[in-house]
Amino acid sequence: MSMTDKLWEAFSTVIKMNDKVIAQATAMAAQQAKIEDLTARVIRLETALEIALATGGAGGSKRLPRHG
Repeated sequence: MSMTDKLWEAFSTVIKMNDKVIAQATAMAAQQAKIEDLTARVIRLETALEIALATGGAGGSKRLPRHG
């Protein structure tokens, strides 16, 4: 293999790797958006639960009896 062939193969390998890195970055950005959406949903659920517990919820405060 001549030096030109080796150089050409190295350049093509770098270009292929660059395409893979760009694809991974796009996938990671999409996953991050999903995680942020889920985080916001959990925060809303926690807030609703805290409000329900603070106001007595539907039907008042129900607790299990203590056995002691």
